[in-house]
Amino acid sequence: QVHLVESGGGLVQPGGSLRLSCAASGFTFSIYDMGWYREAPGKECEVVAHITSAGTGTNYASSVKGRFTITRDNAKNTMYLQMNNLKPGDTAVYYCNIDRGHGLGTCPYLDYWGQGTQVTVSS
Repeated sequence: QVHLVESGGGLVQPGGSLRLSCAASGFTFSIYDMGWYREAPGKECEVVAHITSAGTGTNYASSVKGRFTITRDNAKNTMYLQMNNLKPGDTAVYYCNIDRGHGLGTCPYLDYWGQGTQVTVSS
């Protein structure tokens, strides 16, 4: 019954910005730490950012720190990823999901993933 719908991706030039949204349903969103993840062609899926259940704590991959901001609105069962100063290396399919507490690095093992949203950064 878990359902995660990512949106907001698109094609942007280097230096541009996008805001991704994650609409969650089928579980008690407000009690789960959450994260954004991404997978680029030929590369392993990686953790982009984590946010605690109350939205008061965050962690970011070193490659995006200072450029991306993860937030959530528990009243709306929605999570966001504001991406600024985008680089070609940010090109990937972006997914949202729960954070199992395993830290940064490769994506966690989870039974369900949404369709993701494509972000392409190209000059």
